[in-house]
Amino acid sequence: MGEDHLVTTDAQPTIAHWLDNKSFPGTSTRTAPVTNPATGQVTGQLALASVEDVRAVVEAAAAAFPAWRDTSLTKRTQVLFRFRELLNARKEELAAIITAEHGKVLSDALGEVSRGQEVVEFACGIPHLLKGSFTENASTRVDVHNVLQPLGVVGIISPFNFPAMVPMWFYPIAIAAGNTVVVKPSEKDPSAVLWTAQLWAEAGLPDGVFNVVQGDKVAVDALLTDPDVASISFVGSTPIARYVYETGTAHGKRVQALGGAKNHAIVLPDADLDLAADSLVNAGFGSAGERCMAISVAVAVGDIADTLVDKVAERTRTIRTGDGTRGCDMGPLVTRAHRDKVASYIDQAEADGATVVVDGRQVQADGGADGFWLGPTLLDAVPTDSSAYTDEIFGPVLSVVRVDSYAEAVELIHANPYGNGTAIFTNDGGAARRFANEIEVGMVGINVPIPVPMAYFSFGGWKASLFGDTHAHGMEGVHFFTRTKAITTRWLDPSHGGLNLGFPQNN
Repeated sequence: MGEDHLVTTDAQPTIAHWLDNKSFPGTSTRTAPVTNPATGQVTGQLALASVEDVRAVVEAAAAAFPAWRDTSLTKRTQVLFRFRELLNARKEELAAIITAEHGKVLSDALGEVSRGQEVVEFACGIPHLLKGSFTENASTRVDVHNVLQPLGVVGIISPFNFPAMVPMWFYPIAIAAGNTVVVKPSEKDPSAVLWTAQLWAEAGLPDGVFNVVQGDKVAVDALLTDPDVASISFVGSTPIARYVYETGTAHGKRVQALGGAKNHAIVLPDADLDLAADSLVNAGFGSAGERCMAISVAVAVGDIADTLVDKVAERTRTIRTGDGTRGCDMGPLVTRAHRDKVASYIDQAEADGATVVVDGRQVQADGGADGFWLGPTLLDAVPTDSSAYTDEIFGPVLSVVRVDSYAEAVELIHANPYGNGTAIFTNDGGAARRFANEIEVGMVGINVPIPVPMAYFSFGGWKASLFGDTHAHGMEGVHFFTRTKAITTRWLDPSHGGLNLGFPQNN
């Protein structure tokens, strides 16, 4: 891939914005370092947008909207298909960029790209998804039909943990539906979105349809308040999701703001404990636990707790932590500050009386001495009033809570403010069906630890895990990025219909 988005300086390259299918340096002199988490080295300086920079990008998107809105569905989908083919052929490049800035291992980064690609493939079917409805002769010689039309300029504010996949939850559908897009990536790993911006240009997307603005709170607030931005799609922590939702809606925008999580997995006494242990390790420590769908609490029901903890511990000790390019199982955390914050939760859990069964604080990582390392950690008998249980840690820490019954386990989940994802491990179909029916969580797995839906279903949680009433991708995504217009048509006979000032009536 080219280096059009890099501006060489005497120090690290500057990572710029993207406007009208080319690099845009902006006017601000503020920058922030971008690091390689496996080495601790600064690899670039990110240009942090000013309000004026955001405005310039939004204006370009607004100028491009009328022509893209009026582009035929056939031509739009041709661009989508070309983008899909380019992405499929070169996704290893994108995975390498993710690993270099986020730290997740290459296989995990490639999996992230593949899951994002599923949304691109879903969006390739947009002509069928945008079909409206038609009623002939609703009244005498009067026809009524609905059409789905794009919103205009849509903003996407994405998190660090999935720098490629999460934006892909939104922009393929938004673009296919006829909108123009402004993406604000995380300042921690901004280059993945720039790579896809250049790919869109190669696929033939017109200037101004896909744009990128780099930045921090200044850029976020500018998008939330800009009158030309019609909607905001956000994924991040619950406090920021609430702020984005409240600020965006106060400025007349349609907002979907996906927040945090504290995902529980219940293990019933009849479960296959080997399957459960494998699943808990995979779901708890994949991507170093930096997933909103990570399982962070295992709820052991009844007398299987000791056996379950032993099996999880045995598997956890085999995980190789290190540089994501070296064939390791788990990479570093995204920044040094985040690594230290996650480690502090382990300290607190221990002080609160939990047992540290596997301690990641002393990990010997296969990576740079200055990397942001924290190994997989297993905590047992974690008190439910400990911050290690109540808070979203967002790191490789799996807490085991012991309960006596299924009812007590469900009560724990319902008492939690989050409702993103959950799972149950059991061989009892009745228990599984009951759990799926009554649990107050948006995504449920039955013997599946990370129940992330396919692209043609919706992704989103309940309670404090979602602000707004629309989930990501699937038909909910199509509905979010379109609005319905009802059109009533009458073609009269040659004779004049005459005057009638009364309220229109069907006849």
